[in-house]
Amino acid sequence: MVEKLKQDMIEAMKAKDKDRLTTIRMIKGDLDKEHIDKKREINDDLLVEVVNRGIKQRKDAIAEFEKGGRSDLVEKTQAEIEILQNYLPEQLSEDEVMAIIDEAFSIVKPESSRDMGKIMKEVSPKLKGKTDMKTVSEIIKSKLQ
Repeated sequence: MVEKLKQDMIEAMKAKDKDRLTTIRMIKGDLDKEHIDKKREINDDLLVEVVNRGIKQRKDAIAEFEKGGRSDLVEKTQAEIEILQNYLPEQLSEDEVMAIIDEAFSIVKPESSRDMGKIMKEVSPKLKGKTDMKTVSEIIKSKLQ
């Protein structure tokens, strides 16, 4: 995935695709910053983490742009999200996510909403990077009630 990022950056430069190049450079910069600041090895796991963070920030920005009536910025940010999603592993379907959550419920056997952390601890390694964890959290909360 990291190599794909580098190759895509070169292709975007050759094609003079400014928007794509800018987005890829932002992610590459965030990746390098994480590497330098936290002395973490640049690998696919770190890339997925950085890309997920970038997507989350952009989704939050879209919500703010919609409040402000800035449809031009919403479209630009949505295009950035689509570019970023190319660097994530294949996303799981809703049925696959529900199966993993149901399995965690059968293992943990929660008694109240206090067991949310135990369930999240069980599902996180299986779902992180493969689906939106905010959605997973909401599903688990609703099942606990």
